Formats: sequence, C-alpha cells, structure tokens
Amino acid sequence: MPGEEPIPEPQAPPRLPGPGSNLFQNERGLRAGWRLLIYIALVFALGVVVIVALESVLHVPKGVRPPPWLMFAEEAIAFALILVPAVVMSRLEGRPVGAYGLPARELFGRRFWQGWALGAVEVSVLIGAIAACGGYSFGTASLAGPRILAWGLFWSFFFVLVGLFEEFLFRGYLQYTLADGIGFWPAAWLLSLGFGAVHLRNQGESPVGAASVAAIGLVFALALRRTGNLWMVVGWHAAFDFGETFVFSVPNSGMVFEGRLSDASLHGSSWLTGGTVGPEGSVFSFLTMALAALFIHKMFPAKVASAPGENAAQ
Repeated sequence: MPGEEPIPEPQAPPRLPGPGSNLFQNERGLRAGWRLLIYIALVFALGVVVIVALESVLHVPKGVRPPPWLMFAEEAIAFALILVPAVVMSRLEGRPVGAYGLPARELFGRRFWQGWALGAVEVSVLIGAIAACGGYSFGTASLAGPRILAWGLFWSFFFVLVGLFEEFLFRGYLQYTLADGIGFWPAAWLLSLGFGAVHLRNQGESPVGAASVAAIGLVFALALRRTGNLWMVVGWHAAFDFGETFVFSVPNSGMVFEGRLSDASLHGSSWLTGGTVGPEGSVFSFLTMALAALFIHKMFPAKVASAPGENAAQ
C-alpha cells in the first residue's frame, strides 16, 4: 500500500583486515571511490569486448538508425553491460545485487505497475495541457489492425528495457556507491545532471529538454529514496516514453520513431510544445514533474535509512 515502509535489502558491508581507516578503506570497508573505479573498469572492459564482437557480425552505417529488432537487441545488451559488472561487485562487496535497486523479489511487481500508472497519467496530463493550449493535434491513424498490437507490444517491451538501462545506469550501482561516499542527495544531483547531459547527444535535443531530463532524474531519485528500490521508476520511465512515442506519437527526447499510432503534430511556440525536443521540453513538463514529486512526497512518507548508500526510504 502507498506509504508502507519498504523491506530493506540485507546489508553486509565489506570488511577488510587491517587497522583503522586509510587510503583504501574506512570503517565500512573498501572506500566508495575505489569500488566505483573497479565497476567502471569492468563496464568498460566488457563493453569493448562486446562492441568488437558485434562489429565483426553487424555492419550498420554510422548515422543510420538501426532496424527495430536491432534497437531492441542493443538496448538489452546495454543493460547487460551495466548489470553484469554490478553482479560481480555484489560478490566482491558481500551484498545482494538487489541492494543496488532492482531486487528480484519485486521483479515487475506492484511497484512497477504503480510506476507505469503514474507515468501514463503524467504523459497524458502533459499532452492534454499542450492540446488545451492548441499545441497538439492527434492527426490521422497511421496504423491499423494487427500492426497496432504488434507495434504496441514492441514499444512497450522496448521502453521497459530503456527504463531498466537508464535507471540502473544513473540510479543503480553508481547512485548506491557514490551515496556511500558523498551522501544520497549530492550523488543524486551529480548523476541527474549527467542524465540530462547525456541526452544532449540526441538529435533535436535542446538545453531546456536536457534540463527537463535532469529534473525528472531528481524526481526519480526521490521515488527511489522513498520506495527503497528502482522498480517504480522503471515502470514510470517506460510508460512515459511509451506514451510519448506510441500513443501520442510525438518526439521523445528529440527522436521520432516509426511505428507510431498516428501522424500527430506539435504546433506553436517551443515553450508550449517543446519544439524538436518534444513535450518534455514544454513548460508544462516542469509543472507535471512538480506535481509528480508532490505525489511521491505525500504517498510515500520519509523513513530513516539504516546504512550509508542504502536504497531504502528516508
């Protein structure tokens, strides 16, 4: 039920032999900075191996968007590249991998579907506000019959993978470990700014859109803090992207994909519609994010965490 205290993951911080604190360890074991460096090195090494292997098999011209099946495969591989090193780190650190935000016991459970509902409401309110001001038209249907179901299923599964990848990348192992070193909210601010900056690489993205992405990163961090894990924000992230791309058929972080439900259009000032960025660059996006943050704050009261870096409500 909303507001209930999440079940914290069992914690077993690493303990290294030797007296007191030094450059490599503190009272909780290996320092957070060294753990981050090891994790990043593992991700990089695994990524190089996978990229070399894939390039020897696939030959997709640079600047050309890959076909849908390859997009799906790339997203799944990207998630694996950040999850597998986290599994390795969990063994080295002596804690369950679920401590980093994705406990298996809640796999696509209630929190995920609560997040999906919240994301669906948020994107619907956002598009509704833009439409009420004359900035959105649904247009005519571009899919019919079985193709609606096929593309709907594809985009729903695809954006679940996007949610898993982006949320674990910015609010999973890195958030957990960096929070152990500098505190939860300084880590959340740093990673959310990175979350926004990464989106600037998307064609059609803008500084306002990137600021919106950074802001939603902070809202997602609040949800992580209050619910204790990432399953709600994974569902939330996936549903919002699904609504933008498929249901309302508008640009998503500056990208327009095939397989949209209609030939919808945004028209009017960029402050209203988000321009090439899409609705997340609209002034209304900041309003809906504020309302979502207030909802999380009210429905999931703050609790006290028991250990530094712990992804439990606080």
